[in-house]
Amino acid sequence: MSNGTKIGVVGVGRMGANMARRLKEVGFPVTAVYDVRTGTAEELASEIGCAAAKKLADVTAAADVIVTVVSDDKAMRGIFSKKGDSLLSSAKGKTFINCATISPEVHVEVEKLCAKVGANSMEGCMASSIPQARQGTL
Repeated sequence: MSNGTKIGVVGVGRMGANMARRLKEVGFPVTAVYDVRTGTAEELASEIGCAAAKKLADVTAAADVIVTVVSDDKAMRGIFSKKGDSLLSSAKGKTFINCATISPEVHVEVEKLCAKVGANSMEGCMASSIPQARQGTL
């Protein structure tokens, strides 16, 4: 991934927000953030100078690589839904790095859904916490 690669972050709670901050700090263009709590996304977007996406599809459109940091299997299935607003909209050629703590089965489901639309998906398992997210040492 080069520093010209546009990054989107979905799920900007404590972990996702600090990951976005760190990516921006080291020179990656973070182009869009999204969270179900729109105010949280808007605050972070203002802080790091990017768009606060109103829809998941807007994150996919604005980025080459989308980092997902959601809370559980249900949330992961929701953002990669086959219907309605979804990260899968116009996702051909996009790469998803899924950092959520979810079951292996859901990772496999997401990989299959991404493959069907011509996108790449990988697990970005994390073994640390908020300070490591902020310092870029996850």
